[in-house]
This record gives sequence, structure tokens and C-alpha cells, in this order.
Amino acid sequence: MQQPKNLSRLLRALAREGLDVTYDNQTYSIHLNSGRRDKSASLQDRATTAEVLLPENFPVEAKAFKQLANLAQIRHPSGGHVCKCCATPDFHPGDAGVAIGSIVETAGMLIPAAVGSDINCGMRSHVVDLSLEQFMAKRSRFVELMKGDYFFGTRDVTMTAKTARAMFQDGIPGWLDAILDAPTGSVVKSDLDQLAAEWDRVYLNGSMNGDIKWAPSELVPSDGLVRDGGLATIGGGNHFVEIQVVEKIEDKAIAYAWGVREGQIAFMVHSGSRNVGKYIGGMWRDRAQAAWPKHLKHPEDRLFPLSLQATPEFVISYLQAEATAANYAFVNRLLLAELLRLRLRQVYGDLEAPLIFDLPHNITLAEGSGWVIRKGACPAHVGQPVIIPGSMGATSYLLIGKGNQEFLNSASHGAGRVRSRFELSRQGADKNQDALGLTGVDCITLREERRIEEAPAAYKPIQPVIDAQVEAEMVGVVARLKPVLTFKA
Repeated sequence: MQQPKNLSRLLRALAREGLDVTYDNQTYSIHLNSGRRDKSASLQDRATTAEVLLPENFPVEAKAFKQLANLAQIRHPSGGHVCKCCATPDFHPGDAGVAIGSIVETAGMLIPAAVGSDINCGMRSHVVDLSLEQFMAKRSRFVELMKGDYFFGTRDVTMTAKTARAMFQDGIPGWLDAILDAPTGSVVKSDLDQLAAEWDRVYLNGSMNGDIKWAPSELVPSDGLVRDGGLATIGGGNHFVEIQVVEKIEDKAIAYAWGVREGQIAFMVHSGSRNVGKYIGGMWRDRAQAAWPKHLKHPEDRLFPLSLQATPEFVISYLQAEATAANYAFVNRLLLAELLRLRLRQVYGDLEAPLIFDLPHNITLAEGSGWVIRKGACPAHVGQPVIIPGSMGATSYLLIGKGNQEFLNSASHGAGRVRSRFELSRQGADKNQDALGLTGVDCITLREERRIEEAPAAYKPIQPVIDAQVEAEMVGVVARLKPVLTFKA
């Protein structure tokens, strides 16, 4: 196994940043050096080392390493600590103090800031019995219809108050049960039996233990209709809806079982809980800070944990609140996909377009010694489908989880940014299409700056990210999907 170039120089530079780092077999082991550690943390010193799986030619960002090292040493003075901390190869700095690609197992405490406000951001993937040639023959008509739904508000996701409350409470099953009682909006044209049959292809069946008391009050009235302007919207940042073609099958047996064939059209949805997640995430960031012992100094990183021993009612309430936003996100992705499926049927005829899988990223789940928190990473348990997108100019992957305990049964959620949105969009930056990797990329958006901010050049190459995880036995490749066109809000 090759080592990164100038490894000794790199490790010395990181040491000057307060980090003790070693490198072996594509994995960096990191912890704050003795001068930077919390002096009260001696009982959990074993938990302060974090690991990052990173190919040897990938850039090392000291900011991201420091964020991960800080995350690894979080503990609550009343009880609760980090058991294990690691990161996937799409690892890069996060704006809120938590590196993207971080995975942390905790015992006796939760860390709301480690999930953040994009709660249950996740991926959803479908295949369609339609060839690329058939799709392109009517592309323009299809794109115009989808622009209306995604950008101009022609979508109709009106629901009754009862349906909205059921969605927040129970996710997809609650929403669908209520829709069956009182169909509203565009889904009156949907195959509701098909939607019900797809529950088992959604992680946790798309349902967590939510409660309407945590939802924004305007979205859970006691009666009447709810017209939610945020539901079935893609969102900003790296979120997207993409039409793809199945370029190559790598595991024929699994692909056959999942209904995936070479040459098929596919589509992929990447979105989350939108404004609901921002509302709940922001609320609990503030509540966690307010719950910190008054006589103690605030943590330097501003990542305030909630202790099960000190404030059990807060831990229970946070999990319920996070689940409420997660339920909304599951339904948001379902509706984004269903609007697209309905337009495919309108333009191309009766198509089944079955779901392959839907899985979450930013979420807290009961696993291991207590909870596993994934920030920009997804579950990858044994036999579970995994979806890892590339950029809008690069291959995406369908994979199968291998359940690697060393990386907390997880995998990356993408390739990972290597250049910031500001760097790409600032005045004087190179906007050349070739330099940005945008030549030949079909991006449907109303804002040209979105194409630039999300250009392929903003992201790490996807192939080494996948190869590293395959070699580490975190995942196995099932199929590769090539982008055809991408919707960016």
C-alpha cells in the first residue's frame, strides 16, 4: 500500500495544528495532542482517537481533522461519552463544526449538533423500463413538466390536516393510510397499492417515532387542508433529482434480485426535511446549549451533548423531535419521486418505475452501545442496499452493505466536496465550462450560479471513494449509473 506523498511533512504540519496523526492502510488515526485535550477526560482517553478512511492521493484538510478529533472527545460531565468515531472517504469540513462524513457511536448521551438541521437528508433510487433512446425522444416535454412541478409550483401536494398529522407522527405508513382515506393532490393519480408495497424498500419502512408537537404549528392544524410550500421540493446545496442510465452491472445476481438491468433509465432523489429540519434542528441546538450545566464553561467547539443521566426527558424529547423531521423527509423524497413517476407515465405511457431503496444520512439511530449518529454518511448493514451518488458529471453507484463494524456499519453519502461554493462562484474565479467539468452536463436549473457551485470540479473523484470502501469491505458494487440530466433548485 502506497503512502501519501510527503507523509512526514504532512504529519508535522498537522501536529502544529494540535493533532497527533498516524497513517496506515489508507486510514488516518487522529486525536488531539496532550496539550489540547480536556484534562477531565482521562477515563475516556481511549475514545479520543478517530479514524478516517482516505485514499493516499486525496487532500488532507486540517480543519476537517480537527472537527473530527473534537467530535471524538465529546463527553458530558454528568455522564455520557463517545465510544467510537470514524469518517468515510468523502470526508470534508462542515460549516457547523462537524465534518461531513463523520460517524460517531455514543453511550449515555446524544449530540444534536452532530446531526444538524438537514435531518434525514437521504437518497432514493428507482429504475424504469425505458431505454435512453426512448427517454431522449420525448425529453423536452418531460423536462418542461418537471420544471413546472419542481420550480414553478405546478405540483399539488395538498393534504388534509389528518394526513399531515399522520405524516409527522408515523412517516410514510401514517401518511399513506390517511391518503387512502381521503385522497388529495397529485397522488390521486398514483398507484397507491404500489406505494404501499414499496414500504419494505425504505429504511425503517420510512417510519420513526415522531410527535406532532415538534412540527411547525402551521403544518399541523386541527382540521382543514394543508398546503405546504416546502414539501416535494429539492432544496439547495448538494440536493438534486437526477435521471440516469444503468451503465454497467457488476453483481448480476443482486442486480437481478433488485430489478436492475443494463440500459435501463433510472432516477435518483437526494433531499431531506427542508424547513422542518431547520426548525427542529435549530430548536434543539439551542435547547442543548440551555441544558448545559450553568456552572461549567461552554465547550470550545459549541457541540453541546444531552446526557441521559442528567436530562433523560431531553434525550427522549430530542429523539422524538428528530424522528418527526425524519418522517417528513421520508415523505418529501417519496413525493419528489412520485411526481416524477407520474410525469414519466404521462409522457411515456404506463411504466412501473419501481423503487430500489430509500435510505437516510443525517440521523441518530439506536445501534451498538447506545446510538450511532451519521453526518453525511449512510447505514451500510449486511445485505442492505446502499446508494452513493457522484457529481452531476460523474457515475453514481448502487451497492450492497457489508456491515463493517470498524466503520460502524456505514458508508459515504457521496464523493465529498473539494472546493467550496464560495471559491467557485466568487468574482474572478475561472468559469470556463471545461475547467469546471460542465461540458456535456445537462443541468436543469433556474439559476446559473447553481450549475457553477455544484459543478463536477467541486467534488472529489468518485471512483477512489468507492474503491477505498470496497477494499475496506464496507460495501460491494452492484451497478454503475451514468447521469443523463440533473435538476438543481
